[in-house]
Amino acid sequence: MGVPDASSVIDFALFPMLSTDYSSVARIFTQGIETGNATYDVAAADWADWDAKHLNHSRWVLKSRKEESVLGWAALSPVSSRRVFSGVAELSIYIDTDFLGQGFGNVLMNAVIASSEENGIWMLQSGIFPENLASIALHEKFGFRMVGKRERIGKMANGDWRDIVLLERRSSVVG
Repeated sequence: MGVPDASSVIDFALFPMLSTDYSSVARIFTQGIETGNATYDVAAADWADWDAKHLNHSRWVLKSRKEESVLGWAALSPVSSRRVFSGVAELSIYIDTDFLGQGFGNVLMNAVIASSEENGIWMLQSGIFPENLASIALHEKFGFRMVGKRERIGKMANGDWRDIVLLERRSSVVG
């Protein structure tokens, strides 16, 4: 028997991310840091820095209707300041570790893809540690394809070098 659909287990709603959601977003990002397989970062940024580095559109949070707690989030960052790359964005998607495997990544991925296309994004890309098999599978489920692997591209705080698998998704409606 498979994992039940998230909507049958937890009553949730999808909302555009607000600055008031950021403490929960940072908490979930910190969980990702603690796994050792989600990011090179060692700490969550403050709101002003995070806000400046992410596109103003396609920022989503999933909240439990009962507790109004954030279960997960997704957002996009520009890959370059050059105009020619204005339709290319890097996807960040994180789920609270207490709610992994319940389908929330699917909900966020659907939302961020739709809103990215509504805002003229023709290519989404993600860099994922190869050990993060669940994230790779989620991306592939939504049409991302693996385009390469960058070996020993970044060094973790503990000094370990890590690889990144590059995935991209070309919009079928934009570009």
